[in-house]
Amino acid sequence: MNDDIATLRRNLAAAYRLAALFGWDDTLYTHFSVRLPGEEPRFLINPFGLLFEEVRASDLIVVDMHGKVVEGRADYNVAGFTIHSAVHMARDDAHCVIHTHTLAGMAVAAQDDGLLQLNQISTEFYRRVGYHPYEGVALDLEERRRIQASLGDHIALILRHHGLLSVGASVADAFYVMFYLNRACEIQLATTSGGRHYSQIPAHLSRHACEQLQGAEWQRQLIWQAWLRKLDRLDPGYKD
Repeated sequence: MNDDIATLRRNLAAAYRLAALFGWDDTLYTHFSVRLPGEEPRFLINPFGLLFEEVRASDLIVVDMHGKVVEGRADYNVAGFTIHSAVHMARDDAHCVIHTHTLAGMAVAAQDDGLLQLNQISTEFYRRVGYHPYEGVALDLEERRRIQASLGDHIALILRHHGLLSVGASVADAFYVMFYLNRACEIQLATTSGGRHYSQIPAHLSRHACEQLQGAEWQRQLIWQAWLRKLDRLDPGYKD
């Protein structure tokens, strides 16, 4: 992760504003984080009390793995600390973690079969999504080790009866994963609610398409820059 801290702050604040723009917000709840460089593990996260559409780069607080706010004058969502610290402690490659409570994501999280292979978008997640059983609100730090085991080396996690989580080497990567995971969930709801028979993509084709799409991961940065240009036109206050 080569971005300086100011850039990390702007990118994470942009992710919050984009999430609000896309309708992913849940009043004051859910949270995104990004790990900061340095020997002591610390991460940026939103202060509890701000709507996603209000988050600015300067508002983000710094929390260590013990739950201490080491920079900033606000507190955080305790369940958010449990979830994000779990991932940052276990995955050195997961610099950014995004967690949402979208309608589509929570609906698929309640379905026994989880994410189905129904469309080209879903193939990108073929065998790349973990599942974590519901344990109630994530206030128990002991749950961190179970979250870590559920995530494994996947790029995303479906939290049963709860929502979605994505990880990435950068804010751009994690946001891209969440965007298309949520889109796959939306398509699944539309498909399965149609009242007619539907078919899944055969496993060998899902695997093939997944390999093809992984080869295009460089495009994530192009998409992120396009999203930033959109945000700069509509809501540039995230940079403050």
